[in-house]
Amino acid sequence: MGKDLIIVESPAKVKTIKKFLGNAYAVEASVGHVRDLPQKKLGVDEKEDFAPQYQIIPGKQKVVTKLKDAAASASTIYLAPDPDREGEAIAWHVAEILKDADKPIHRIQFNEITAKAVREALAHPRDINEKLFLSQQARRILDRLVGYKVSPILWQKVKSGISAGRVQSVALRLVVDREKERRAFVPVEYWNFKARLAGDTPPEFEAELVKFKGKKLEIGSAEAAAAAEAAILGNPFVVAEVAEKERKKSPPPPFITSTLQQAANQRLGYSAKRTMGAAQKLYEGLELGDKGTVALITYMRTDSTRIADEARDAAREFIVGALGPDYYPEKARHFRTKAGAQDAHEAIRPVDVTLTPADVKALLPKDLFALYKLIWERFVASQMSEARFWDTAADIAAGPGLFKAKGQRLIFPGYLKVYGQEAGDEAKSLPPLAKDQVLRLLELKKEQKFTQPPPRYTEASLVRELEEKGIGRPSTYAAIISTLIDRDYARLEDKHFVPSELGETVSDLLAEHFVKIMDVGFTAGMEEALDAVAEGRGDWVGLLKDFTDDFYPTLAKAAKDMAKVKAGKETDVKCELCGKPMVIRFGKAGEFLGCSGYPDCKNTKEFDRAPDGAVVPRERKPEETISVGKCPQCGKDLAVKKSRTGSRFIACTGWPDCKYTKPFSTGVPCPREGCTGTLVEKSSKRGKVFYACDAYPQCDFALWDWPVPEHCPECDSKVLVRKKTRAGEIIACPNRSCRYTRPVGGGKDEKDGKDEG
Repeated sequence: MGKDLIIVESPAKVKTIKKFLGNAYAVEASVGHVRDLPQKKLGVDEKEDFAPQYQIIPGKQKVVTKLKDAAASASTIYLAPDPDREGEAIAWHVAEILKDADKPIHRIQFNEITAKAVREALAHPRDINEKLFLSQQARRILDRLVGYKVSPILWQKVKSGISAGRVQSVALRLVVDREKERRAFVPVEYWNFKARLAGDTPPEFEAELVKFKGKKLEIGSAEAAAAAEAAILGNPFVVAEVAEKERKKSPPPPFITSTLQQAANQRLGYSAKRTMGAAQKLYEGLELGDKGTVALITYMRTDSTRIADEARDAAREFIVGALGPDYYPEKARHFRTKAGAQDAHEAIRPVDVTLTPADVKALLPKDLFALYKLIWERFVASQMSEARFWDTAADIAAGPGLFKAKGQRLIFPGYLKVYGQEAGDEAKSLPPLAKDQVLRLLELKKEQKFTQPPPRYTEASLVRELEEKGIGRPSTYAAIISTLIDRDYARLEDKHFVPSELGETVSDLLAEHFVKIMDVGFTAGMEEALDAVAEGRGDWVGLLKDFTDDFYPTLAKAAKDMAKVKAGKETDVKCELCGKPMVIRFGKAGEFLGCSGYPDCKNTKEFDRAPDGAVVPRERKPEETISVGKCPQCGKDLAVKKSRTGSRFIACTGWPDCKYTKPFSTGVPCPREGCTGTLVEKSSKRGKVFYACDAYPQCDFALWDWPVPEHCPECDSKVLVRKKTRAGEIIACPNRSCRYTRPVGGGKDEKDGKDEG
């Protein structure tokens, strides 16, 4: 008899699990999904109850063959992909592929990758949860129907290659609607008053005007502010009332997927995608010196704040031992999971709470360490005592004005000892104050302010909004946000989402013609319906029929009625060359203004949006033309130009009469064996400059950094690169496994790319 076979999702898990089980089991990886709907066609039989037409994912045939070979020699097969809806689908598809092996197939799952958890799972196998799989299948088909049916309409009406998505498009609408709110916002003037005061003893303190003439403060002009100031000045500032009390602040619950993404964005500046990628590595296991491969956190896709009893006990022992009994509450903490949440898995926590961030700091990459530290601190804090504050509030009367001063003092840090001070926790001291005490006015400050428009979404606030509205699932947020950026529907400016012209156009057209799909409430309701399928309370075929009963007629109407903006979106801007209106066009390198008189008039401009949404053309800066040679076609000067995506190229100054161009050469020969090409400057669609062989597509060699024609002294790389770091510029080896570096100027002279080369 052969060994029992365990099939996991990720190759990284293989090594971690083999460490626990030794040679008693064979362990293989599916490397994610092995089957899916076809890439180039719908793959759904709409007339036969939406029967999916699954096929092996291109490039996965070798993996499938390996799994079949391993199954053929196994006695029992245990399917152990991730413990969620997608993991259940992977298990189902692998089982379908391996059913011809005629071996017993079981499903196992574990929330953490430890010897105990894995052995416990093997001791209690189960059948594949078909209801959960059918829920995933329904979601996949829904997304396929929307994407494959709506996207071609957008290609025809707006721009080729763009996409629509059942959840993605609703998220885009949130971003676009917020931008429209900002444009429509009308600022309202208001004035604040602050009095700097002193009592009988230090410190000085500030009190804010909250009422004037017995009413809530509403001062909306300079004249009214001056009148209020005159009415207050000259009056004594007298303490009308003092209130003191102790306040307790409870720790936050341990992380779930959405709160981890939010906290990592706010505290570490990580994108949702980066957070989930790092968390996946911490979950699957990493090399930790003498400890070998160790899994550091529990499963990171969860809606539940539930904690296993043994994890809670371990936290108590650690807290009491490391900090003392005062830091542990009288009763163990239990957090209520919100209604509708999936409670299959625990909250995100460290596998071993005694493995502190200090223990692993030197063993982990910086980004993984920072995330582990965040997760560890949040979990430990969640099990600790409350922080206790002593709050003081004083009402201070000054003629017709009533001022309020607030102070707080930390009595006992509790969980803040580990989790750190949060916004608003800082100490604000007030001196001893008594009723009827007369205070000295040191300064009365008045400040003009204006109400502010609603802020643009950050990744953290967008995740929070998606979660609150029930749009998608936390496990999908990273992919949703990435899609908005990758499709050029939105960009991040100062970490805030700004919709592009393309994103706004797509959102408006979809909102007009696909009312249900773009409705937040409908999308949230669909998530509830999918959950009902997973719980056995709903029929997946019936769900799809209900959806398509409205979707198909809407689709046909949209294909007929949707406005076509592919030729350009009209604006109020006039072409200064011919007087015709300029239109917004969506090119490969982004949006720009083009003359509606094209091709007779080829005028183009870049543009910005004013705060009110008006299109404002950018003024062209006169180009400095430096000759870098003569045009071989017309004899005029050649000059260095910049493409829309940022890379340089050489062009004839006689354009448009002469259209001669050539790439901007680095002068460095392509280092690939047998290639006679030269490395030239190019840029990606997203505007990132790189350096690639000019013999492409015959040679696909490329570098992200300026090449230096030197052999690496420590490996076989035929070129080095010039890189910018925080410490300055360096020369480095492009081979990731080689760590050779030196300061610029530490070897041969290198060109800086300013000349053609």
